[in-house]
Amino acid sequence: MTQRTVLVVLFDGVQSLDVTGPLEVFAGAEQHTPGTYRIRTASPDGAPVRTSSGLTLVPDLALADAPDPHILLVPGGQGTRAPEPDLTEWLRVHGPRAERLVSVCTGAILLAEAGLLDGHRVTTHWAYADKLARDHPEVDVEPDPIYIRDGRVATSAGVTSGIDLALALVEEDLDREVALAIARHLVVFLRRPGNQAQFSAQLASQTARREPLREVQQWITEHPDGDLAVESLAARARLSPRHFARAFQAETGTTPGRYVDQVRLEHARRLLEDTPDGVGEISRASGYGTAEAMRRAFVKALGTPPAEYRRRFHPLPAP
Repeated sequence: MTQRTVLVVLFDGVQSLDVTGPLEVFAGAEQHTPGTYRIRTASPDGAPVRTSSGLTLVPDLALADAPDPHILLVPGGQGTRAPEPDLTEWLRVHGPRAERLVSVCTGAILLAEAGLLDGHRVTTHWAYADKLARDHPEVDVEPDPIYIRDGRVATSAGVTSGIDLALALVEEDLDREVALAIARHLVVFLRRPGNQAQFSAQLASQTARREPLREVQQWITEHPDGDLAVESLAARARLSPRHFARAFQAETGTTPGRYVDQVRLEHARRLLEDTPDGVGEISRASGYGTAEAMRRAFVKALGTPPAEYRRRFHPLPAP
């Protein structure tokens, strides 16, 4: 097996978890299967850098002395807001020589500034997706997935999603059992599917200002298997169905139907991840009624059926 060099780029204002999360995954793979990965860190001048949280990181070498890597990993952080010109130029020259270009969080902004993402599908932290798309219209930015693989380019969303992407790369380079062993050691699921949304229904939608609508949001979350038709929800809010639907969308940014769909999907995902319950039982508990209805919802939202979703990162054997 050819040993792969992983070069992690460091700079002042880098997000520490963007660095250490993926690094721990690749280091775990090397410990499990020696000779797999050779990990190096480099800063523009070889000097220590200070992360956005105040942690000091000491690189192995300067970028000018770094060998062309198999995997070039660019983390994000506050330092990407005004990138050093020398760093951008180094990425522009050396990025095309790497077999894989990998970014975590706003590291995608640095790759885009270097012209390395043109024509590619990418993602980044949801809060910076609009900026990336606006500043680089030649890049196809998708704000929702936790990571995207597009040829030799692999980009991930905020912070911990870098671990998901690194696990996916290890699974591809070695095998599922190695990735599973690393995930267990790090106390994370094997990996979330890349097209899983970056945040939950409650985070993705705003919290309503008016108390009756907030109570309805909470009731939906606690009763995904209940009667969640607009008429029933409107009655709980003591509003007419038409008034309720308009008010709900105005205050949460989504329709009642979409909010119910998000909550039910999230509830079913958690049961698939955390319990050994069968798909039929989970479909009823999540308000889908039948396994086929839940399968259609999963394929539409996540691009994968419930059984495959569970296989990817259920920590316990499914029944």
